[in-house]
Amino acid sequence: MLLLPIKYALVIIKYAEGSAVPLLQPLKIGRLLLPHNIMLAPLAGITNLPFRLVCRRQGAALAFTEMVSVNGMVREGEKTKALLASSPEDRPLGVQLFGDDPRTLAQAARMVADQADLLDINMGCPVRKVVSGGAGSALLKDTARIAEIIRAVRGVTQLPLTIKIRSGWQCGDYVYQEVGRIAEAEGCDAITLHPRSRNQMFSGQADWSLLARLKETVAIPVIGSGDLFSADDCYRMLAETGCDGLMIARGALGNPWIFRQARELLSGLAAQPVTPAERSELAEQHLQLQIEIMGEALAVREIKKHLGWYIHGVPGAATLRRTVNTAQTADQLRSLLSHLAQNGADQSGA
Repeated sequence: MLLLPIKYALVIIKYAEGSAVPLLQPLKIGRLLLPHNIMLAPLAGITNLPFRLVCRRQGAALAFTEMVSVNGMVREGEKTKALLASSPEDRPLGVQLFGDDPRTLAQAARMVADQADLLDINMGCPVRKVVSGGAGSALLKDTARIAEIIRAVRGVTQLPLTIKIRSGWQCGDYVYQEVGRIAEAEGCDAITLHPRSRNQMFSGQADWSLLARLKETVAIPVIGSGDLFSADDCYRMLAETGCDGLMIARGALGNPWIFRQARELLSGLAAQPVTPAERSELAEQHLQLQIEIMGEALAVREIKKHLGWYIHGVPGAATLRRTVNTAQTADQLRSLLSHLAQNGADQSGA
């Protein structure tokens, strides 16, 4: 067994003496009680059912659908409904909605209520296609509209309700504390903050100190997101900000074992590195889930971006990536994964 680094061991000793709250702990969001506080964030084009199952098997306590357009939902678009595909293993399930009209959001919330264990309203997506329609982080420019939206959705459902936001529209234009107070007053059960402005997109560093300030502002749980790429990052965010939980997004791409490693580290153990064989096995499980759920032809197309992430950092990754991109069958991909098992590089989470 790997030895625990001294900086973590000292914190565990403090917990044993009763002078601090353990970092890994159950999290209650409204009526939903999670076994621990590490979650998979909603990611457009990524967090479909197969990927959610992969992350759950690695220890994610809660997973979210891709963000669902309420306009598409209300118009009964089949593609939009497909985003809600789930299974008994895929619980508890968070459904994230996006839109800018309170009535339409409320209508969509009613429509998905039987399929969700928690509802989240996206108020943080920075991409142009979303904000040009007034949704996502564009809502941060209109806090009165935010209040109307939360009030409308809260009025039609008893499900746990959360919002996911950024710090503001542009650097220095911070509205996250005002939005936090609004969310709490209108009945939200938790708030997730990615502490970057919309204009930053994903550049620079997330300002985790804003999480600590939001935690001081509201009594509902504060969930942190942004720049969580390793178990060590997860440890530091919880320890430095006092936030109640973590929502891992880009850090899970090609790296779903981050959930297991974070739980190990936050439980007082050393985060175990991932062997090449484990990396290959997990990627093959992901491929098999894709095939079972969507059929081989579509699965082979959809898994390629994930395999590109799985092989990141592996010797000869550029050549492997070209092989992935030209593969036509699942057997060709399995052959590549066999090579990965023999030649892949270890990846540590700490």
